[in-house]
Amino acid sequence: MTSRRERIRIEATQEIMTIALQQLAEGGAGAISLRGIAREMGMTARAIYSYFPTRDDLITAVISGIAASLGEALETGINAVPHTDPGGRLMAWGQALREWALAHPESFRLFYGLPIPGYQPPDNGPVDQTARRVCRELTRLVAIAWPRVRHQQPEDTSWSDLHPEFVAKIQADLPDVPPAAAALALRVWGRIHGLVALEVDGHIHPVAGNPAALHRADMLDLVRTLGLD
Repeated sequence: MTSRRERIRIEATQEIMTIALQQLAEGGAGAISLRGIAREMGMTARAIYSYFPTRDDLITAVISGIAASLGEALETGINAVPHTDPGGRLMAWGQALREWALAHPESFRLFYGLPIPGYQPPDNGPVDQTARRVCRELTRLVAIAWPRVRHQQPEDTSWSDLHPEFVAKIQADLPDVPPAAAALALRVWGRIHGLVALEVDGHIHPVAGNPAALHRADMLDLVRTLGLD
């Protein structure tokens, strides 16, 4: 059982984060302001700093919520398809990413966009942790496809071609994956993410009357390219 004071604090914390998300949607990451939130809530700046001592703390909390939402959406989508259908799981992963991004465009930009001016993210923070979850599942799907497509990939790929932190995560989570497969997973992720990012930023609509059909066609082509159809 939580006390009344604890419930009030939880509710106030949630309201602060909700307003921060509104600021994000209206003006981008640079618009997030503790003092502005305090004014809107009728609080003093000193009072709001008892919830989030710094703007970085607030941004980290907001990003944590965004990361949790994205991770849950991707896992819900892919887990709706059995493991015996890796192609279907890849399709579900891509569809879940697109749907989440279109429903939360500013959150997508904050999570995947340019660094926030003046913000120093914590080591192994919410972005890193969610990115690892996302990367791990996508790499697993590529690893399933690897025996079918390895002969089509560059033969000279080595671990030195990849960032050491990425290599460490792959080797810890999926020790049997060779460097060329890890590099292929990055290219697959870039292809899926790239088309979604173009749509979120409004670049697809002037040239495609049906962005959903375009996305599905690209995902089907990717599944066929990986031999997962």
